[in-house]
Amino acid sequence: MKNEKIQTLHPLPGKTNKSIALDKYNFIKEHLLKALGKKQLTHTELMEALYSRVKDKFEGGVQWYGETVKLDLEARKIIERTTTKPEKYRLKTTS
Repeated sequence: MKNEKIQTLHPLPGKTNKSIALDKYNFIKEHLLKALGKKQLTHTELMEALYSRVKDKFEGGVQWYGETVKLDLEARKIIERTTTKPEKYRLKTTS
């Protein structure tokens, strides 16, 4: 059986992101969204939270997959960056 893939998106117009295994995408996405929960995190905090959640359960580069999926979630407007310094990530509110 062939592994299903997903073509991830990039938030910057004209840029393309990677095609990755759908199961890895869903696993990382779930943990990124849980890490953000009700709080805003800097890029470093988000990647550290992701790593601590999945390091023993994920095969592959956690940081690389984390960055790829994070960019996709930004492009799909599921998460967003704040305009504060330092930039933080948060779940996008649906209002």
